[in-house]
Amino acid sequence: MIYQWFPGHMTKTLRQISEQLKLIDLVIEIADARIPMSSRNPELDTMARGRSRIIVLGKIDLADPEATKAWMDYYRRQGILPYACDLRNNKSLASLMPLIREACAGKIARDRRKGIMNRPIRAMVAGIPNVGKSTFINSFSGSRSLKTGNKPGVTKGRQWIRINSEVELMDTPGLLWPRFEDQTVGEKIALIGSMPDDILNREELALNLIRVLETTAPGKLKARYEVPEDDNFAAVLEGIALRRGCLKKGGEPDTEKAAGVLLDDFRSGRIGRITLDACPEEAHD
Repeated sequence: MIYQWFPGHMTKTLRQISEQLKLIDLVIEIADARIPMSSRNPELDTMARGRSRIIVLGKIDLADPEATKAWMDYYRRQGILPYACDLRNNKSLASLMPLIREACAGKIARDRRKGIMNRPIRAMVAGIPNVGKSTFINSFSGSRSLKTGNKPGVTKGRQWIRINSEVELMDTPGLLWPRFEDQTVGEKIALIGSMPDDILNREELALNLIRVLETTAPGKLKARYEVPEDDNFAAVLEGIALRRGCLKKGGEPDTEKAAGVLLDDFRSGRIGRITLDACPEEAHD
């Protein structure tokens, strides 16, 4: 299966973001803590070069806590300001304001030198589809002013949200990039639900998930479904079908239905807290 999803509206979104960046002081990129690198859009890296940046690792309740800590350390060493939080919990966002001030310290100082006081920081919230941008804004602003959903493509156009006297946020539609040079990146994006399932072969995707989990999170499938881990991924999926009562007429395992169960269990965290991106190992002084 080739992983790719770049519908026409994303081309328009890409152009709009490029134009709107002229108005922006800060880019807050929402990434998924389960794939802290794979969920970052390289197009945004190019367009936002030179802008103040914060990377928010959301959905930490679904990711491996130790892996999240390692990724936070990694980004700090890269000179990037990271912030890990539960996007649904506004209390976990309480300490984000000091980080925003830190990221925009240069802008604030320039304003003061010009005699401009209390001009709000204008921040763009960006990320791939279904990563939690609107949920982040709702929690950060303490409102329900933005529509949220559990499928990609809910946010359609530009919206400005006033957080307080210091910050205004611009929401943007979820954006992927025209081509995944590394198909494993596309695979991970599909696994977390940032592509519509109806354009994918869910059974093949589930088989790929079994392969990934047996490498990155050994023992999780056995603990959840009481099935032996096996290099025959189709046999594992059949075992899950039998354990979960996903059967066709005549008692044959319904692997298509079992694929849906497996993907839903992974995405909701019922299999466990799992991070699919391995943090790069670096030499430390």
